[in-house]
Amino acid sequence: MNKPVQPKEPLVTHIYTADPSAHVFEGKIYIYPSHDLDHDGPSNDNGDQYAMEDYHVLSLDDFNSPCVDHGEALHLKDIPWAKQQLWAPDAAYKNNTYYLFFPARDKDHVFRLGVATSTSPAGPFTPQENYIPGSYSIDPAVFIDEDNKAYIYFGGLWGGQLEKWQTGEFLPDAAGPAENEPALGPRFAELNDDMLTFKDEPQEIKIVDEEGNPILAGDEDRRYFEGPWVHKYNGYYYLSYSTGTTHCLVYAMSEHPQGPYVFKGKILTPVIGWTTHHSIVQVEDKWYLFYHDCSLSDGVNHKRCVKYTELTYNVDGTIQTIDPYK
Repeated sequence: MNKPVQPKEPLVTHIYTADPSAHVFEGKIYIYPSHDLDHDGPSNDNGDQYAMEDYHVLSLDDFNSPCVDHGEALHLKDIPWAKQQLWAPDAAYKNNTYYLFFPARDKDHVFRLGVATSTSPAGPFTPQENYIPGSYSIDPAVFIDEDNKAYIYFGGLWGGQLEKWQTGEFLPDAAGPAENEPALGPRFAELNDDMLTFKDEPQEIKIVDEEGNPILAGDEDRRYFEGPWVHKYNGYYYLSYSTGTTHCLVYAMSEHPQGPYVFKGKILTPVIGWTTHHSIVQVEDKWYLFYHDCSLSDGVNHKRCVKYTELTYNVDGTIQTIDPYK
C-alpha cells in the first residue's frame, strides 16, 4: 500500500476539505474531513467563516490509487438537535458499527458533540436524536486502545468555546486564563461500550514541560489551542494538537491515555492559511500525517484542502519536524 511520499498535492480538488481524520478500515484508508463551503459571509475569531453543513467521506485503496469521494455522508438538516457549523469530525469502529463523531452548535448556539452510525465506513451515517450528554466544545477525536477501551478527546479555544466551560457550566462571557496562568488543556472522557455516551464527566488533560511545570496560556508556541489527536507508538501515547495563533502542529507524550502529557516539540511548521488540523495514522509499516492548508484557494481561510505526508520517528520516539513545502 505504501509508496515514497511525493510532493504534497491536495487529495481532492472538486470540493474544499479540511480537518482530516484518517483511519484504516477494511484494508483501505478512509479520510473523514470537514467540507468547507465557498461563501461570502463574515470572517472573525468566532469562526463564522467556517459554515460547513455536511460531511463527505474520502478513501484510498492505497497510495497509488485515486482518491474516491463517497458523496454526502451526513447533512446538518438530518441532525435533530443541531443548528449550524458541522466542524471537524472523527470516526471509529467498534461493535460491528462505524461511528462518526462531530461538533455542531445546538439551538442555543452552544457547541456540542454528536454521534452518527453506519454499517459502512463510507456512510451514509444516521445521527442520534440528541448530542452526547455532558459534551461541549469542538474537535472530537476518538482513540481505541489495545484493551478495547475507547477514549474521546476534544476542545477548542475562541470559536470552539472551551474557555466558557471552565466552571463546568456554560458561561457566555467567560475569558481564558491570564498569560502567566496554566493554559487550558483539551478534555478527555472514556466512552461507554455503546460509544454513544461518556462513562464519567470529562476531565482536563494537563500538558507540562520536561520539568513537570504546566504550559502557560501565554506560551503560544506550546500551549493547546484546538484539534487534539491521540495515537500510540511503542507503548507511548502521543497527544498532538494545533497551537492556533502560531499555526503549528505540536505534540506531547505520556505513558497514560489521560496524561499528564510532556511537551516534546513541533510536528508541522505553519501552512498557507490560518488554521491547522490533522490526524496521524499507521498504514502497514509506516506512519502518515494528514493535514490541510489553503493552497487550493491561494490562502482563503475557509477554502482548504486535505494533504498527507510521511511521518518519521527518531530512535528515542520523538517525531521529526516536517516542513510542508519541502
